[in-house]
Amino acid sequence: MSMITNTALVRAADAETIVSPAATGRLLLDSSDTGGALSTIRMTLTEGADGAVPHHHATSTELFYVLEGRARVLSGDEIVTLAAGDAAAVPPLTPHAFAAAPGHTADLLIVVAPGIQRFAYFRLLDRLRRGEATLEELLASQELYDNHFLDSPAWTRDRQAASSTAHAGGDR
Repeated sequence: MSMITNTALVRAADAETIVSPAATGRLLLDSSDTGGALSTIRMTLTEGADGAVPHHHATSTELFYVLEGRARVLSGDEIVTLAAGDAAAVPPLTPHAFAAAPGHTADLLIVVAPGIQRFAYFRLLDRLRRGEATLEELLASQELYDNHFLDSPAWTRDRQAASSTAHAGGDR
């Protein structure tokens, strides 16, 4: 990241990228880069892939803006499908999750405001996926990132239905 007259700036070529079989995360600006104003990542999900399980943030709103494709967003008990150009903002303390819609990929810009210092958390998730960290380490770190995982029956049903549709060669 580079700074120009106190402006937080990250060039696409300089963004740290975390790649998994189902998602690519581009770590753009962390809370420390913006003086706590916001943190932002770009998340590209493969067809029908989950982005995050249900969780909430105590003090921050999370904005989801769909750059390309379609995404499903849980906000409280409501699940909405967003298309390219659509945005949804989930207020603090509201359980939320996101995923690529069944049969679609999703390219999302995600902004959390005020910012939460979370890049270390995403790096830990990547280490866990590669077998270099433990689930206990991940669980211990969640409190640091204002990220409390919750059960959401509506989201569980939606993701099970999406999985069934994908396996049955469902509609697009």
